[in-house]
Amino acid sequence: MKNLLLLIPLIFLSACQPKEKRVTHVIDYDKYLVATSVKTTSKYFELWNSKIEPDSMQLLSFGIVGGEYSRYFQESGDIQYLKKAEKALKRAKDIAAIGKGGYFRALARNYISQHRFKEALQLADSARVIGSSINSTHGLLFDIEMELGNYQNAEKYLDSIKNLSDFGYLIRLAKWNDHKGDLNTTIKFMELAKAKAIKSKSKALMLWAYTNLADYLGHAGRIEDSYVHYLKALELDPQNSYAKKGIAWIVFSYEKNPEEALRILDSVTKNYRAPDYFLLKAEIAEYMGNQLNKLNNLDQYFNSVKNPAYGAMYNAYNVRMYLEETGQYQKALQLSESEVRNRPTPKSYSFLAFSYLKLGETDKALKIVEQYIDGKTYEPAILYYVAEIYKAAGRNDKVSELKHGLLAASYELGPLLENKISAL
Repeated sequence: MKNLLLLIPLIFLSACQPKEKRVTHVIDYDKYLVATSVKTTSKYFELWNSKIEPDSMQLLSFGIVGGEYSRYFQESGDIQYLKKAEKALKRAKDIAAIGKGGYFRALARNYISQHRFKEALQLADSARVIGSSINSTHGLLFDIEMELGNYQNAEKYLDSIKNLSDFGYLIRLAKWNDHKGDLNTTIKFMELAKAKAIKSKSKALMLWAYTNLADYLGHAGRIEDSYVHYLKALELDPQNSYAKKGIAWIVFSYEKNPEEALRILDSVTKNYRAPDYFLLKAEIAEYMGNQLNKLNNLDQYFNSVKNPAYGAMYNAYNVRMYLEETGQYQKALQLSESEVRNRPTPKSYSFLAFSYLKLGETDKALKIVEQYIDGKTYEPAILYYVAEIYKAAGRNDKVSELKHGLLAASYELGPLLENKISAL
């Protein structure tokens, strides 16, 4: 009875939202918001970890322990587990006589998570030279080349693994079509991938399919369908932080219910440690006009990313903070230059261009836009920066072209940008 009484005010608040703007229902997801500690050990893990001694040559142990550490990172967001996975996988790669290609690929995926893309590319190339599991290696190379902005190379690797019956090919084909701005085709292939995942009965594949399809559906304006798929992910994994974050975004950006969105995210950040969740909470607090809450969440973000173990993982977020929150434009310029060297994508160049704009060098900003961004991406967040640069340069024709699309993408961009877009 006590739990029921606590739930009644939440249901009442949800019911106060305008019907045409409400797709979420507290009763659907409230049961998943109970904060429980993430389990970062198991008898299976302890068994294999116990076999590792100083100077150990227990190859299987290193591989299994590395895989378990990777899982702990995904479930907890704690960077220490990603670094421990790296250490175990590096040792496995070094001592392997057979199956070395698999360890090259596993370590490359670890480096992708750390945004060490060029090192990941070297490892994937080594796996390619070995020649085992060539489709897995080419799929990995596609992933890395996309992160590096080498789109011609990425397309070549995608073509080499063509198989419409393969989950891995379908999700990459969806990603490629999203890159080209064809969202309907993207969703079509993700639906096929979802069907494959369900047929396989693999929890990991189903979770991947549900959450990624939910993202794409949201971008397409199919908010209710997006919500349903986040719920499907939570049915499989009640602690899935990404799905909870997705629901919080719907509640915030679509339903304009920031208090409930913060309640959802507060339940996540009690045990999940990824720093970017605090940035989202700060954004919601700003929308609410709660400056103190915003500053507290920004402090938590900056204190988290001070950890040197994060390396370049949060460079893009930090550039945005320097540009939009702290006004440290010179720092933004230096960090965006580093990002362009690390991954010369339209997104990295957009940070560089916007840094120059903020420093008053509009001509430099415009030149970067025309050479490296215009016509090369469909991402609304990037195109917003582009529109601001065109506006400063007096290119009102270009601003008008972009403005309609940006307004249509207001759900994806969030409520704080709506007024800024309208003022373009």
